This record gives sequence, structure tokens and C-alpha cells, in this order.
Amino acid sequence: MIFPLSIVSLLALVCLGLLASPYPYLAPGAVLGLVAVAVLYRKPAWGLLGIAALVPFEGFFKGSALSGTKFIGASLALILMLQLAIHQIPSERLRSNIWRYLIGFMALYLLSMIITDNLDMSQSHLRELSVGLILFVITLLIGRELNLDLFARLVTLSVSATCALAMLSAKYQDQGRASGLLEDPNSFALLIAFAVPLALLLVIRGPNLLHRLFWGACCILLLGGMTKTDSRSGLVVLFLSLMIGAWHYRAQLPRIRPRHLGFAMLGLVLVIPLAIYSMPAGYIARIQSLSILKAGAKSQDESLGRRASYLVVGSQVIREHPLLGSGPGTFPLQYATTGYAKAFSANRKPGDLYRRAHNTYLEIFSEVGIPAGLLFVSMLGVGMYNLVRARHAWLLRRNWEQADLITHLGMSYLSLLLFLMFLSAPNHKYLWIMLALTCVLRLKAEERPPTETRA
Repeated sequence: MIFPLSIVSLLALVCLGLLASPYPYLAPGAVLGLVAVAVLYRKPAWGLLGIAALVPFEGFFKGSALSGTKFIGASLALILMLQLAIHQIPSERLRSNIWRYLIGFMALYLLSMIITDNLDMSQSHLRELSVGLILFVITLLIGRELNLDLFARLVTLSVSATCALAMLSAKYQDQGRASGLLEDPNSFALLIAFAVPLALLLVIRGPNLLHRLFWGACCILLLGGMTKTDSRSGLVVLFLSLMIGAWHYRAQLPRIRPRHLGFAMLGLVLVIPLAIYSMPAGYIARIQSLSILKAGAKSQDESLGRRASYLVVGSQVIREHPLLGSGPGTFPLQYATTGYAKAFSANRKPGDLYRRAHNTYLEIFSEVGIPAGLLFVSMLGVGMYNLVRARHAWLLRRNWEQADLITHLGMSYLSLLLFLMFLSAPNHKYLWIMLALTCVLRLKAEERPPTETRA
């Protein structure tokens, strides 16, 4: 790539200006920024990999006007707009069967903003959601060049690193619960649940014993981090996704010989008691508390009672505003006016009174209305259907390697969808990247007739 003389001259002027300013140490940053933009122009898929790897580390840049993900995302958006304009990237890549649902959802979303109970909160919610929408478009454009094996490695390593930090230092814990570099332990548990299927894929695909041991150690670190979060929802989601993965590999059970079965049983006898012994007593108590879910908002467990109160308040808002909701991002305002907010608030601080629903689906239905909520759920369901179709296409062509890859990506995607029932995260970066990736994977799998078999 050759830069015009005008751009080089502009860069020189910027560097001279920075050298003459009170911040001369920023001058080298202009050169490094240009180099980074040049690399992204040639290899935009590297930028998407960088965003995926930096998601667990976003806590380092909290409150910063410019972070790594913001710089990469903004640069990628501008570069891809330019490449679309000069036809370096075909516009056909934007084709997706999700657009019809997404456009309908956004139309109702904007209508809901017109009648919102609090415009400032709705505008803030829209700014957060726009990040996910931009990532959706970026992934559609460059998802074909994305190295999915490298994607799995980077996500596994980054989440494992934050697990190590959370387990070794109380600085990365919230009242004894591991939160990594995030504010909420449940948000951290979501990252772990997303990364575990990818780590297992790396264990299975390891070219030798050393690689398998390394990725196996990452799996153990991820599972240890999950127990440290004390997240009941995380454990449930992880268990369900792993059961689906086990069902996928059921065809390989005949390959297991009696001696292998004996070693497997011996491993279970050793691992299960060790896991129970090493699991924190508080976590076991939290899991046992799930048996009192039927008590609802009157539950003696404060966390479960508070979550039940979100359902009560959300249902009331849906009944009062069924078509367009109360306005995007206004659930905390609705909740703060109820007696539940005062009952479950320890110190009456705004952060305790104005609480989100901790359920993305409930939040969407109550804030934007039932029609928009149905479109949102349909959009996510179509993403899962795309993965099922892609896996089916690869199985018909007897490409077991690609089918396994789709299965593990599907497990990670399903973990996100299930976790949305326990967490308010409609703008989560992994969610929108994976949603667009489901379209790309299906199109790639169905490019050639499924009757073609791989030798």
C-alpha cells in the first residue's frame, strides 16, 4: 500500500504540532497509529481478532476516552467504508438473513425512543447498542477472512489470563467473587462459559501431547475461574452447553475400547472428589439455594429474591406498555419507583436503587415492547438455525473437522443466548460478532453442492 504525499505531509504536521504542544510524548503515537491503520487496511481480519482478544481486558481502559478496542473498531469502520466505496470489498458480503429482523427491531426501537420516559437514558442505551451494530456489520464484511482457529486461541488465552489474575489477586474480586477486569462476576462468568467450548476444541485438535496439555491446563484454569465467580447461572449454562457437545461426539463412543473406558472411570473417580473438595463452600451453598426458587420474591436468598422482583416489575411494565415499552434503557427507572428497590437496597445509593433487569430478554420486552422483543428473539434464533444448517452441510460432505468447529462455535453461541436470561447485555461484543459469524459460516458451508465429499 502506497500512501499519497499529502497524507505523509499531514502526518508530519501532526507530529510537529504534538512536539510543540505540552504533550510531546504523544508524537510517536501518531506514527504508530499510522502503521496500525496500514496493517488493518491490508489485514482487516486481524483487527476483529484484536477486538475479540481485548474484550476480557476492557476493565484496564475503564473511563478512558481512547482504548484499544475503540481505536481498532473506529479504524476498522473507516477502512471498510473506504474499501466498500472503492469496491475492494464486494457489497454482496452484507447479505444476511438476519437483516429483516434487525431492521424491524431497530425501527420499533427508534419509535420507542420517541415516547420514552427518559430520553437521556434511552440515548445512552442507543450509544451502547450502536457498538454491537457496528461490530455486526464489520464481521459480515470480513468474517470470511477470519481465522477461526486463531480466534479460538486468542479468546481462550485472554479469558484464561483474566481467570489467573482473578484467582491470584483479591484486587480482581468483588466481595470474594472473581470478577476479572469487569465489574460484575456474572459478566465474567459469561466470558468463561463462552471460552470453555473453544478451549475444548483446541484440546481435541492439538497436534501433539504438549499442545493438548497446555490447552487442557487452560480448561482447568477456566473451570477454576468459574467456581471462583460463585455464579450459579454460569454453572447451569456451562453444564447445558457441555451436554450438547457430548451429544455431538456420541458417534465416537464405539471407538472407545474397554481399556480406555477403565482409564476414563479411574479419572472420574479421582477428578470428581477433587473438584468437590476444591470447590468453595460458599459456592456449594449458593448452588443448593436454587432449590428454593419456588419461593419467588419472598425467598430468603437475597439474590434470588431480587431477581424474582425484576420479573414482577418487568411483567408489570409489559402489561402497561405492550406495544413500544417504556423506552430503551429505562427499566432501572421503572424499578427504582417500586418498593422492591428499597427492600433490596442496602444503603439507598443510586446504584442500588436503579437496577437493570439482569435478563436481556425481559429488559427488551419491557423497554421496547412485545413486537420488538419477538423480533430480537427471532434474530438470535435465526443465528442458531444458521449454525445448525452449516453443521449439517459439512456433515453431508463428510468434513468432520469443519463440523466439529461449527459445533463448538455453536456451544459458545448458545452459552451467550442462555446467559442473556441472567444478565443484561444486549450490546455484548461477542454476541454481535457471533451473530454475524453465523451468517458467514452458513454461506461458506453452502457455497458448493453438499453432494461433494471430501476425500
